[in-house]
Amino acid sequence: MPRLAPALLLLLAAAVPALASSDDAWQEFAKEVGKKCLEAAAPMLESARVAVDPFGSERFGLAVLSGKAKGADATVSYVCVMDKQTRAVELGSELPAETLGVTIP
Repeated sequence: MPRLAPALLLLLAAAVPALASSDDAWQEFAKEVGKKCLEAAAPMLESARVAVDPFGSERFGLAVLSGKAKGADATVSYVCVMDKQTRAVELGSELPAETLGVTIP
């Protein structure tokens, strides 16, 4: 039993940094996700708008982009993910408005 207390304290100390993220850090993270996703979608979208999940998932920053498809009159959307460790961004395939209707203010 005496060994359990130090192990429990070590476990709790390891969890504290996860709880220490500030609002400013999350806002900066969301800005980075939005910027990188917009850059990735620039070749495909005109007047793109982005809605960013403020926290993402455990491993990824998440966003949805919407705008006019370049060279067409259709409004389309893309799902965007950014790896939180590598900062690499990937876009899903083009989703027509009939599949995913998104209104981003």
